[in-house]
Amino acid sequence: MEKYAQTGWNDNIETNTVRLVGTVLGGPVFDHKVYGQAYYMIVLGIMRKSGYEDRIRLIVSERLLGGRSPQEGRVLEVHGQIRTYNKEEAGRNKLEIIVFARELKYIGKDSEHINEVILEGYICKAPIRRTSPLGREICDLMVAVNRPYNKSDYIPAIAWGMNAARCESLQVGDKVMVHGRIQSRGYRKTIEDGSHVMKTAYEVSVVRISLV
Repeated sequence: MEKYAQTGWNDNIETNTVRLVGTVLGGPVFDHKVYGQAYYMIVLGIMRKSGYEDRIRLIVSERLLGGRSPQEGRVLEVHGQIRTYNKEEAGRNKLEIIVFARELKYIGKDSEHINEVILEGYICKAPIRRTSPLGREICDLMVAVNRPYNKSDYIPAIAWGMNAARCESLQVGDKVMVHGRIQSRGYRKTIEDGSHVMKTAYEVSVVRISLV
């Protein structure tokens, strides 16, 4: 399985940028090691104006941590990129989505939470327009953002309302610029025995989208 931290620090910075300010909810917990360097997962809580808290998973290198261990309740500012990879789960491939941290610093506890994503990539699946259980118009997108060395991150995105109507007309291969935020969303999944389990989906919520 390809791990998300094998590429260099300067890969596709302009086409895949994330800026987060939030509160540490958990971690750091060892995740994996690549070329002798350890990488750790930290869960960052970012409040929306609605009062809902997104729980975003960060991958941070031991080099970036510099011997520090961010404690729960500390507020971090993180600059990085969205990374995706396939993980086998119950015999099926599942798309995993994380934020790969490039810069990290501690800031004041009263700092306003920030969640900003900018992506430049290509529509790689036909958009799907649907109506939510609450009656809102939604359009599901998949945006491929290229990396060096013939790699790409396949990033799910969701557009709402008027953006959903605009996105429905996008074609596979269209190059787009997306401004939005990365969000976590809980949902209930029915498994083979008919019971239900709670899962978490991660995606980019579209604020603005335009053809490039």
